[in-house]
Amino acid sequence: QVQLVESGGGLVQAGGSLRLSCVASGSIFSGNAMGWYRQAPGKQRELVASITSGGSPIYAPSAKGRFTISRDNAKKMVYLQMNSLKPEDTAVYYCRALVAPFNYWGQGTQVTVSS
Repeated sequence: QVQLVESGGGLVQAGGSLRLSCVASGSIFSGNAMGWYRQAPGKQRELVASITSGGSPIYAPSAKGRFTISRDNAKKMVYLQMNSLKPEDTAVYYCRALVAPFNYWGQGTQVTVSS
């Protein structure tokens, strides 16, 4: 139904910035909620930010004020701009599409923030 591919991860110093991108294939992108999740070693996958089909964002407390989620329906892309990065942001970041009642996931992109 949909395929997701993330890019933009990397190694940055604390206080730096990264922009993650996710491109979706399929015909359902514009009508679906999208999100970014992350998973650190030994921890469960957690929500970072989500965005409705209409562009309304929701942020986890740890992301609010530092991260911005956006989408471009014409290009079938969703973005996560991450500023003021902290070492605790280190994780694999996953793009998610909600096609109720299922979640579809990308392969993930590694973000590492050094002190």
